Amino acid sequence: MKANHCLAPILGGTLAALLAHESFGNPEAIKDFGRERLNNSPRHAEWMDIKSRDHTIKAFVVYPERKEKAPVVLVVHEIFGVTDWVRSLCDELAEAGVIAIVPDLLSGQKFEDVDGARKAISALSKEQVKADLDATADYALTKIPSCNGKLAICGFCWGGGVAFSYANENPKLRAVYSFYGSAPDEASKIAHIACPVYGFYGENDERVNATIPKAEELMKAAGKKYEPVIYRGAGHGFMRSGEPSDPNVREGDRKARAEAWARWRKLLAQL
Repeated sequence: MKANHCLAPILGGTLAALLAHESFGNPEAIKDFGRERLNNSPRHAEWMDIKSRDHTIKAFVVYPERKEKAPVVLVVHEIFGVTDWVRSLCDELAEAGVIAIVPDLLSGQKFEDVDGARKAISALSKEQVKADLDATADYALTKIPSCNGKLAICGFCWGGGVAFSYANENPKLRAVYSFYGSAPDEASKIAHIACPVYGFYGENDERVNATIPKAEELMKAAGKKYEPVIYRGAGHGFMRSGEPSDPNVREGDRKARAEAWARWRKLLAQL
């Protein structure tokens, strides 16, 4: 199924209840920001069906406005599924010049509340997540005519950890951008990583940051590139909670989001 631009219905794991209760910052302001950005974007976006083993997943794709082919960035969503915020971030990525595709890893599931989504995410097997990401990556590289053959991955929170781990499974990746996701803790989990990994972390997020030193040690010992940056004054989820549209935004999160985007755009230009 294809749906033109941002008027696509909310499908699969992205349910209205979650959109109405997004986690960080001012929920209504962030929700409205995402929808407003999508509604006003000049870029083309659409929902796609992607076959993955014995089921079909939904994926949201946004295309940049450029005259030449572009790299693809595969986006791994948070525990909430493909929310308005995640889709608006895909639009920001497209504005930066890349094709952004986010598969709904909760496709076909329905929830009554955010806790239901958390439980569903926790119940996903590593095998299923890998299969769905493999299917999306293959689709991006072979079925999107405007793709230039280059593929990177990013993820947020739960998705940030998944993105880092997936680099060990897919040698086609050119880069990993892990946002406040737990890092690998065993040599076997980084042994096959063939691309640089860039980390984006909030200072006030020790639950996640405590995993960084071991990953640095492992990556350095293996001769692999891992560049974590910790943003002062920011908490977990600052890419969402730092949205400038939120009148109650914390200054540390707002500043971290701006600095992270500035760094990210430079890295994206290197793909």
